[in-house]
Amino acid sequence: MVAILTESENPRKYWSVLKNRLKKEGSQLATNCSQLKMQSADGKFYKTDVADTEQLLRLIQSVPSPKAEPFKMWLAKLGYERIEETEDPELAFDRAMETYLKKGYSKEWINQRLKSIEVRKELTDEWDTRGVKKGLEYAILTNEITDAWSGYSVKNYKNFKGLKKENLRDNMSNLELVLNMLAEATTTEISKEKQPITFDENKVIAKQDGTIAGNTRKEIEVKTGKKVVSKLVAENVIGQ
Repeated sequence: MVAILTESENPRKYWSVLKNRLKKEGSQLATNCSQLKMQSADGKFYKTDVADTEQLLRLIQSVPSPKAEPFKMWLAKLGYERIEETEDPELAFDRAMETYLKKGYSKEWINQRLKSIEVRKELTDEWDTRGVKKGLEYAILTNEITDAWSGYSVKNYKNFKGLKKENLRDNMSNLELVLNMLAEATTTEISKEKQPITFDENKVIAKQDGTIAGNTRKEIEVKTGKKVVSKLVAENVIGQ
């Protein structure tokens, strides 16, 4: 990254000097960079500084280079937009609509997708009320719902579609999105009625209510003779 941005004849030394400067400034970038053994030109493996996406973006901000300037302007624009969205959350939906349109999705699909975001937010708000913790517990409950309606865990669902880091919902057909929304909306409503206290109680509700959408999926498959969960991904979904 340093070699590309600076075109330095000795990017390793450039990074060493920059890293020391960042450490003196108290930058978390230099502190948090990990090291992994990576193969060098001589065929041997040496411990090498590595960074994740967030750290790389922070690195771009730290390098004085004309090549880095467009990225810095883009990051500043993103920061400004996030501040705007905090003051007016509707802007987030407007920008999401623009992003999906640029990718080629149909307006019908986009409306479903944005509605699914709203339904998901209502569900996570309900989970927050019931004391469910963000992160692992959210993931476990989401997995229960997904498995109950689709017959696949989130991981297996993504594997079935051949996805890696891509967003699963962005690669769902209209019908898959609708059934996913039904499962999450049902979970929200029944949770409000039953008011679970423990995580295990929330887990039971997630599984049971996901099954309601799962039964609907099965009825649709019997009537149409086709599987609802398909291998369709973004490029196939676009234009639906």
